[in-house]
Amino acid sequence: MATTEQHVLDLGRHWASAEQRADVAALDELAAADFTLVGPAGFVLDRAQWLERYRSGALVTHALSWTDVTVRDYGDTAVAVGVHTQRASYREHAADGRFRATHVLVRRGERWLLASVHLSPIVTPPTSA
Repeated sequence: MATTEQHVLDLGRHWASAEQRADVAALDELAAADFTLVGPAGFVLDRAQWLERYRSGALVTHALSWTDVTVRDYGDTAVAVGVHTQRASYREHAADGRFRATHVLVRRGERWLLASVHLSPIVTPPTSA
């Protein structure tokens, strides 16, 4: 039997692959009904808006990796924190970046679903003078 960590890591691989392929049907299957994305500039997208970026062709993801992931298991909820690196464009403007990403997943029966993604730019912290 697979552990929560294995389920979460598998879902993360499927999610990253679906984002790269702009596979709206796969993303739709992976997301909870009340999914929320908090983007790297603080904008918030609900599930429909998140999917529409690909459906409309506004977002093109050329490459996406989800690495250095740690998973915390809270029963029917799991939190995964990792590094999200992408080469992408939004409405023909570069949207490349390396972000610390937090994924919140919920278990519905035997399935795990992506409930939320929060992206923050990774920057070098200031040093004291």
